[in-house]
Formats: sequence, structure tokens, C-alpha cells
Amino acid sequence: MTFSPARLLARFVTVCFKRRNWLMVALLGLTVLMGCLGWRLRMEAGFEKQMPTNHPYVETFHTYRDDVMGANRLNIVVRARTGTIWSAAGLKRLYAVTQAVTFLPNVERLGVQSLWTPNTFVNEITEEGFRADPLIDGSITPDRLDAAAIAGIQAAAVQGGFVGTLVSRGQDSAMISAELLETDKDGHKLDYVAYNAILEQLRQRFEDQNFSIEIIGFAKQVGEIADSAKSVLRFFGLALLLTAGAVYWYCRSVRFTLLPIVCSLSSLVWQFGALHLLGFGLDPLAVLVPFLVFAIGVSHGVQQINYIVREVSLGKSCMDACRASFSGLLIPGTLALATALVSFVTLLMIPIPMVRELAIAASLGVGFKIITNLVMLPVAASYCRIDQSYADAAMVLREKRAGWLRVLARVAKPRNAAICLAVVGALFSLAVWQSQGRVVGTVEPGAPELRPDARFNRDAVSIASNYDTGLDWLTVIFEAKVIAGAAGGGSAPTDGQGVGFCGNSNIGLFQDRFTWAMQPVPGVLSIASFSDQMKQYNRGYNEGNPKMEAIPLDSANFAALATEIARTRGTMRKDCSMTAVHLYLTDHKAVSINRVIAAVEAFAASQSAPGISIRLASGNAGVLAAVNQTLERSELPMMLWVYAAIVLLVLVTYRDLRAVLACCLPLTVGTFIGYWFMKELNIGLTVATLPVMVLAVGIGVDYAFYIYNRLQMHLANGLPIVKAVEQAILEVGTATIFTAVTLAVGVATWSFSALKFQADMGKLLAFMFMVNMIMAMTALPAFAVWLERLFPRKTPARAPGLLQH
Repeated sequence: MTFSPARLLARFVTVCFKRRNWLMVALLGLTVLMGCLGWRLRMEAGFEKQMPTNHPYVETFHTYRDDVMGANRLNIVVRARTGTIWSAAGLKRLYAVTQAVTFLPNVERLGVQSLWTPNTFVNEITEEGFRADPLIDGSITPDRLDAAAIAGIQAAAVQGGFVGTLVSRGQDSAMISAELLETDKDGHKLDYVAYNAILEQLRQRFEDQNFSIEIIGFAKQVGEIADSAKSVLRFFGLALLLTAGAVYWYCRSVRFTLLPIVCSLSSLVWQFGALHLLGFGLDPLAVLVPFLVFAIGVSHGVQQINYIVREVSLGKSCMDACRASFSGLLIPGTLALATALVSFVTLLMIPIPMVRELAIAASLGVGFKIITNLVMLPVAASYCRIDQSYADAAMVLREKRAGWLRVLARVAKPRNAAICLAVVGALFSLAVWQSQGRVVGTVEPGAPELRPDARFNRDAVSIASNYDTGLDWLTVIFEAKVIAGAAGGGSAPTDGQGVGFCGNSNIGLFQDRFTWAMQPVPGVLSIASFSDQMKQYNRGYNEGNPKMEAIPLDSANFAALATEIARTRGTMRKDCSMTAVHLYLTDHKAVSINRVIAAVEAFAASQSAPGISIRLASGNAGVLAAVNQTLERSELPMMLWVYAAIVLLVLVTYRDLRAVLACCLPLTVGTFIGYWFMKELNIGLTVATLPVMVLAVGIGVDYAFYIYNRLQMHLANGLPIVKAVEQAILEVGTATIFTAVTLAVGVATWSFSALKFQADMGKLLAFMFMVNMIMAMTALPAFAVWLERLFPRKTPARAPGLLQH
């Protein structure tokens, strides 16, 4: 017996429907099992999950994370609602909050700093010489704060230069900063979602009518996003109701309405269960992905219902209509889902752990759709009983809808097709032009995932406007080359001339030139550096003489001052092999970070010092720069792989280059229009938005496959190209338009979410659903017509894939 794909398909259909009871019991059991496992799935965030692996900035971050300010920090501000912080009540409240922060879980206690911590020194010159004492003397306690003590603390804060860093410029608030550890002493990972509840308890405990508590940092940001992400479920429920109502309007059957929704929900349950089995959680920034994948399932489910209702309206029984739908949509449906699957798999190319987890989650969901929407749905539909009155009503409804589709089908006329292609070409050129300058990274200050009036963003704006250190900083590392056993003969590291690093004044001089070069760079708010501290200490050791605020050239003097600076953590290693410059930025917008990075690289390229190298970068801005650069480098290769997969699948299925061009070119136009839309709405390409663009490509190609599949079938049956296009539009056009509109309306409701990211993604998805549908209904048929006219077929068209005889 010769192998026949058609026989293989027929046998598969026969087995599925003959054993449908066993098949449905097995699928139901799997759904229950996965539901039990999925119920245990929890939100799970991680700071280091967002760091690209093997990026030089991240390597710098890990190398010096114990020596400089960590990127995962908490900033907590105690603000007096009236008056200044210089009152007994204000300083007592600051002390209480400092103690509470110090003993928070996962806080590195030695890294906590406020006016009350012993690591906050004030340098002064006394008759006995240079002295660095804690800002608040150990003899002062919160219960012994009289007017003289408070005045002394205030004077010490001003003298020590802490106004603008630990005290606001208006002196109405004071800051506590703390560094968080990703794991505790027992090796347990920090639960950011639960940690947000702890921070809110701290706020509620110390905030009242006299003082407000402002909290910012990655942990707080993720917690706020996770809390806001709960609205995803509400809007998902609303979208579900709208979808159900629309499907009922379309098919006028409760059973056919529930089928695509229940089957799509089943795959969602399987997805959650599989994620739990694999040991993954659901990241707050990826919480939309399962529901986006659900939208893909609804799209394919509506196509199945459309096919079944059409076959019923032509007089077939429900069983025969379901078998026909199974056979007719298995190829385009599998092709479309395989394309979406490959699209998500390509996200694994991006070396960011969070994106890779997201890719696995999305790929699982799309893979399960092949079973639930292409097998489970038509088999389950075969249990329905349909009377003749429903079939007659379906026929009348079909003819009524076909009336306006015939107007749309006129795009198949060569003249109309030429006009359509001219318009599409002009639109494509405009979209490519307007999408230039699209930002990779964050385009807004604060937490772009949250709305401007969210508590986190209000706190962020308040702190940024009252403190010089800003919310975001880029740490630039200056490394001195280590040469053991050099000419000096000592065992300590030297610079090759017998001078230890802590005696090499070139380090300070080179860094001083760097800080002067960085000060006028737009986006740099202030600078804290080893060289600045060196100058301040040198002035202090010389009776405060302003002329002595310079880098000392004498190696012994330089080494003595370096030893004093090393007492406080954050700008150097004790052996001076590493010194740091902290560039505090006005915000973490991608354009701001890129501008500062470019300035650092330009200085490193044009300036040099023997044995000293500049290394980027640590700080939260350094991590963000690494993420942005990784996304920018990965986006084009990833999209090329996506399109290569689409080309290969279309070519294998239809064995015709015309099909590749007809399906891919309209999709390309839609993609660039989406980029233009992102630019206009100030939506940057981030780890959160990239999967949405990939999904948009997957949905867009779905429409193309369903239309081209019917077109190819009619061409194989001998219809001329114009008639074949008209028939294809009449048969699947209603379902395609209906699906796009329904999904667009459903996700458009997200625009009202408290989570700004969800609102932006709702707008973007709704727009992309409609654009890709319009391209599939107009550009694809027009392009297919002209391809046939310009490159006539030498052999008859072949029915696609398994449907050929």
C-alpha cells in the first residue's frame, strides 16, 4: 500500500471520532489533574532573573556587588507633613523606621544607612587632627533629644554634606537606604510579592497624620505591579463575557458558544499545571502572557465554529459537519499554531532568564492549543444535536452576511487589487519611516508598568525632586592592574613601579578628569566618586583650606587618605585595586541611560592612564542598560528566525513561492505599522512588550493561513484566481473579521486597568488584531491576484498539505 497523506488524515479523523468517548474522558481527566497542579502556581519575581547572562555589565555587577552600592536597593523616606524633620518627633520616627528596616528579612544590615546608623560619618578637623565620627553621637538616644541635641544633629548633617543625600534639600524629610539580598542565610529566594506586604505593613505602622512614609526600589515596584496585576483577572473575566456574547451573536447557539471558550480555558489550565510541574512561577511582568495565549485559542475556536455552522447550513448532520471541520482546519490550524509556537520558542534566543521562562510558558500554552482547539473542540462539538430549524436559520444568516462580504470580495478584481496594493505600499513606506527612532527600553520615568498616579510613582517623583542622588544610578568602575611581586619587592599589589595602588595618585587624577567630563552630560543629576572624597579629605586634613581641595600627588598622603575613605563602603576596595564613580541620573529612560553610556565610552576611548582601565557598569541603570542592549541585539535575529519559520512552514505546506509572498508581505506591513503605533503611544520595547509583538505576528499569520488555505483549495479545484479569492473571502471572511473584532474589543477593555502596562498592551493588541485582519482581508487577496497575473502557473495548483489527493 502506497503512503498517502490523505489516507493518513482520514484514518486519524476516523479514530478520533470512533473513540471519541475514551478521548474525551482522557482529556477531561488531564484537565482535572492539571487544574489541581495549576492551583498551586504562584507569582514569582526575581531581580536577577531580569539580568542578561554573560553580558559584560552584568559580570561587572557580580564582580563588585559587595564593594559598591547594590542595584537591588530600598529607599525609604520619612517625611514630615508640616515643618521640618528637625524635631524630636521627626528624629524619633526616623530612628524607629531605621530600626524596623534594619531587621527586615533579606536586608543586609551592614548596608543600611540613615542619620542614625554608625556608618554615617562626619569628617572634621580638630586640634588633634582629622577625625571622622558618627553623625549622631552614641550618647544621644531618641529619648534624650533636646533642642541642643537636635541642633547639633542638624549642623552635623549640613557639615557632613548629607543635605540632598540622606536629608532632603528642603530638610522636611530624611532617607533610609538598604540593600536587599536575593537569598537569605538559609538559601531561600526572596519572595517579592510577599515582601511587598511586609513593606506595606511597615508603612501602615509608621505613617500617620504627622508623617508620611515613601518607599521605592525594585522590591516595592514588583510588589506594586503584582498587586495591580490582580486586575488582570477582572478584565480577563470581562473580556471573556464579551467574547461569549459575541460568539453567541455569531452562531446563535449556547452550546457552540461555550465550546471554544471551554476548550481554550482547558489549555490554559494545562499550561498552569505544566508550569508548576516544571518548577516555574508566574512573573508579574509576564502575567498577561497566558491570557494572550488564550486569545489565540479563541481565534482558532471561532474558525472551528464557523466551519461547523457553515457545513450545518449546507444540510450536513452535526457529526459530519464536525468531521469536515476537523479535516478542513487541521492543516491551516496546525500551521498557524506551529508558527506561533516557533515565534515564542525564538524568545529563548534572548539570554535573559525571565524572557526564557516566559518563552517556555507561552510555548507550552500554544502547543496545548493544537490539542484543545483542533482536536478536542470538533470532537466535543459532535455530541451536540442540531435540529432542522437551526440549520435553516444558519443558512439564512449565512446568506445575509455574505451580502456585504461580496462587496469586500471585489478587491479580487485586478484593477481594485492594483489600487489596494498601491495604498498598502504607501502605508508600508510611511510606517517604516515613522517607526524609525523607536526606543528599546523604558520611555518614561518611574515604574512604566504603573500609572503616574500609582503610590510608587508618586513616591518616586517626590524623592527624585527632593534629593540629589536620584532614583537611578550608573556605577563606573576604575580598575588598577594587579601585578604581584613587582619591583617594590612587597607582596601587596603594586603598579609595577613598587608603588602600591593606594599610593598611586594617578588613580585619583584620572578619575577626577572623568568626573569633570561627566558633569555636563545631559541626564547626570549628581556624581559621587572616590576622587571627590579624596579631595574633600585632603582639604579637611589641611585645616579646611579651599586651595587644598585637590588630589594629593604625594603617594604617602594619597595612601593615608585612601585608608580613611575605605572605612565607608561604596566607592573602593581596601587595596585600591577598584575605585568607583556613581553617576546619579535624572531618570532611567532608555535615551538618558544611552546618552550617559555613550559619554563614558567616549571618555574611555579618548583618555587613558597607565595601568588603569574603565569598566562598565553596575547600579540599577547599568543593569537596565544591559537589558536594553540585549533586547536591541536580539530583536532583529529573533524576528528573522520567526519569518524564516513562517516561510519554511508555508513552503512545505503549499509548495509554492506565491503562498510565501502572499502570507508574509501583508504580515510585514502589519508589523511595521505596529512599531509605528508603539512609537506614537510611547511604548518602548522591553522584556514585557516584546512577547506581545511576537504574539501579534502569530495572530496576524493565523488570518493569512485560513484565507490562503481556502484560496488554494479552490485553485486546486480549477477555479480561476479571481473566483477563488472571492469564494475564500465569502467562506472564511466573516469568521476572520468577527474574530479580530471580538478579540480587539475584549483586550481593549484592558485600557481601564490600574496596571498601565496592561492598559498599553490592550491598546497595542487591539490595534494589531485589527491591522493584521485588514491586511489579511485586503492586501493578501490583492497580492495573490497579481502574483497569478505576473507569474502564471505552469502546472495546476495543488491542494495544501495533507488534503491533496
